Amino acid sequence: MAAPDQTSTETGDTGDIRGEAQGTAPVPLSVLDLVTVGAGHTATEALRTGVELSRLAESRGFHRYWVAEHHSMPGVASSSPAVILAHLAAHTTRIRLGSGGVMLPNHAPLVIAEQFGTLEALAPGRVDLGLGRAPGTDGATAAALRRSDRLNEGADDFPQQLAELTRFLDDDFPDGHPYARIHAVPGPVQATSPGGVQSPHRPPVWLLGSSGFSARLAGTLGLPFAFAHHFSAQNTVPALDLYRESFRPSDVLDEPYALIGVSALATDDEKEARRQIMAAALNMVRLRTGRPGLVPTPEEAEAYAFSPMEREFVDSWNANVVHGTADEVRSGLDDLQKRTGADELMLTANAHSSAVRLRSYELIADAYGLPRASQA
Repeated sequence: MAAPDQTSTETGDTGDIRGEAQGTAPVPLSVLDLVTVGAGHTATEALRTGVELSRLAESRGFHRYWVAEHHSMPGVASSSPAVILAHLAAHTTRIRLGSGGVMLPNHAPLVIAEQFGTLEALAPGRVDLGLGRAPGTDGATAAALRRSDRLNEGADDFPQQLAELTRFLDDDFPDGHPYARIHAVPGPVQATSPGGVQSPHRPPVWLLGSSGFSARLAGTLGLPFAFAHHFSAQNTVPALDLYRESFRPSDVLDEPYALIGVSALATDDEKEARRQIMAAALNMVRLRTGRPGLVPTPEEAEAYAFSPMEREFVDSWNANVVHGTADEVRSGLDDLQKRTGADELMLTANAHSSAVRLRSYELIADAYGLPRASQA
């Protein structure tokens, strides 16, 4: 197995990674969809909203659309990113689609290579493979997923798992390796078969993180990096600094490229934005205290009696949600981009109502003067 710093990372085109800012946005804007399920709604409705949102994002010039792997959370219907992405690929034509991310220790690297090779075949040249090392759930669920309770070992093995996955994606295990005769299909091996023709693309690998571990590893390998500012804001600047300091040019990138995930919700007036984010905050309170459920309504949040400790958590959580009118959100996003130097902003709108979420992205697109489909 290759050492982490020897991993092949050719993707064929750095344009697969770098986007272009649209309208007056300071950097490219993208979407992170947690496929949230609100109280009184079904997973079917949440997934239909995902299709609507991906089409909206594509028509308004958002650069990419990612979904994130989560498990055992009633209010988050994104346990199977590859399945969701295949569905979205059938309903879009241009926007990049990817995982934000797949949690590598939960899966055999060969399985991920096969899944994302299939996605690449379905949507050639527009698939991203974002990888994380956290389980995306609690310890008991992670143990069930991995059929092991040795969870720390899985995280510690992340660089080796990444190297193995990349070997499968590139089909370049050295002679004599136990996996040298094993091939991820669809994949490069098809080009070496008699009469074979294979796409020149393969999904670019991104590393995701909420601390310094993946930031340093992404920099060392010369890979793009995505930081979870939306739930680890205090670590954003240190992690991005570490990524840039650790960066070594590679076949993928000649200089660092980092995006940050940002909770952002725009409404037609500031008071309504506050009502909506309180519902999302109550959802987080319940999750953090072992009571995960569907995203509550704003009315339920208004009636809820927060304890002093819960109120402190909510205030801290909401301080990192960019919310308000479209102009207020635009100003907040501009300030955040300047403070962090992020090369891309990936926005996630957490709200009970799908209509509120869709409206938020439309308002933000209008605030930045993003093009409409007829102008693209």
